[in-house]
Amino acid sequence: MDLPPEHQEDEAAPRDPERTPAGDPVPSVEPPPAEIPDTPERQPPEPEPPETPGTRGRVLRRWVVRTAVVIAGLLLLYGLVELLTWPDVAALAHENPQTTAFISRWEHDTGKEARWTWVPYGRISPHLKRAVLVSEDINFFSHGGFDTDEIETALETAWKEKRFPRGASTLTQQLAKNLWLSPSRNPLRKIKEALLTRQLEEHLSKRRILELYLNVVELGPGIYGAEAASRHYFGEGAAALGERQAAELAAALPNPDDWHPGATSRRYRHRVETVLRRMAKAQFLWKVI
Repeated sequence: MDLPPEHQEDEAAPRDPERTPAGDPVPSVEPPPAEIPDTPERQPPEPEPPETPGTRGRVLRRWVVRTAVVIAGLLLLYGLVELLTWPDVAALAHENPQTTAFISRWEHDTGKEARWTWVPYGRISPHLKRAVLVSEDINFFSHGGFDTDEIETALETAWKEKRFPRGASTLTQQLAKNLWLSPSRNPLRKIKEALLTRQLEEHLSKRRILELYLNVVELGPGIYGAEAASRHYFGEGAAALGERQAAELAAALPNPDDWHPGATSRRYRHRVETVLRRMAKAQFLWKVI
């Protein structure tokens, strides 16, 4: 059934959302206030526990252990490198060295080529062998690489004179240093020298060690070995050296840069005469060289 037109308009009119169906205004509702979270009060930091002897001891032990581990690792690495680069000492029993540490160092530092000519043991004058032995290592044929008597004497002299001990190196020790090491006094270098000395004595005969020494030792600035020195200073080979010539070469060994045949140093000339006197006394060397 159709409604009157006026009622149709009322039904189609939209409802006011701010009024109730009866036409009354809708009461407003205030939203609840937003809750503000409580801010906790900043607490003061707790004081660190006081350091006790026990705490210090634990810290110290940890430091010692870590340091020991680092040192052990470095020593292990150093030992591995040395093992991989260690020279073949036994090969020298039948092979001649192609160069030496001292020759290589001199050539590198100066940019020049060293004078060096190899000759076998039989082509070196016995006078030079005797002169070198009485000058550097009179007990060479009786010790095993280290002359304990000379070491004790050097230490006693150093104690009395309140100074560092003088060198008491044997020919074998000097050979090890010349072939593979440096002239420094580094403790590790001295340990390597001792090990190499022991190996030289184990694998080589005494005459072979003396042959090597006489062929590689420095006898003047950039002059190495008996043959090169003999030809440079005297114009003849090492086999032809006389007693005085041999003494002049042997006397150069402690200081070859300044002491050599032709030098006018009073100390050098005095040493030449000392070597000659010792050669006259050490007649037993004729039987062993």
